[in-house]
Amino acid sequence: MTERRSALVTGASRGVGAAIARVLAPTHDVILGGRDENALDALAAELPGARPWPVELTRVTAADLDAVDRLDVLVHSAGVTHLGPIAGQPIEVWRRTMELNLFAVVELTRLLLPALRRAGGHVLCVNSGAGQRANPGWASYAASKFALRAFADALRQEEPELRVTTVYPGRVATDMQRGVREQEGGAYEPEKYLTAESVARAVLAAIEAGPDAHLTELTLRPSAGPVT
Repeated sequence: MTERRSALVTGASRGVGAAIARVLAPTHDVILGGRDENALDALAAELPGARPWPVELTRVTAADLDAVDRLDVLVHSAGVTHLGPIAGQPIEVWRRTMELNLFAVVELTRLLLPALRRAGGHVLCVNSGAGQRANPGWASYAASKFALRAFADALRQEEPELRVTTVYPGRVATDMQRGVREQEGGAYEPEKYLTAESVARAVLAAIEAGPDAHLTELTLRPSAGPVT
């Protein structure tokens, strides 16, 4: 019988994070990180071996991770999007965006490095098309995602025993995307977007690649609709 591996997924209460947790659950005991306790409890009840980890990611400490001695997979899927022109966005918006999209990722990874090293683990950062190209009105979000890409690239070189993958999805049909479209003043058209399940399958493909293969970057775009 194959030994079950362990995974921690942030942003697991809904959307892409929940989809990733579902595709990992058959082979991994999944720690479900997020702020919505009810949603996490419901997902944990659905997935054998999963457990909720209600947490404010911007305030994680080593004590919150005492029980994690070994970790095979760490997926950073939590994030926030605040759109607006540079001239109109106060610095507080930039700080909030960086706190969750970058600093929380950096600190959680740092705290879990001993557990990841013991397992020869895999860190996956769910980035964005905005981490490859910055558009008007997206400066704070794109800056956080460009920085996330730099973090992943440096981590990959500093920790050669780990695998580090950055995933760049285009627009995904989630509640977060609905909010983005509201900020943009456009219609929410899920049929033109990626599904969360498609992103999850790409993440799983990177994880399941053979030991001789290191998928460092994956870019996904909807087959129809906008590519930004």
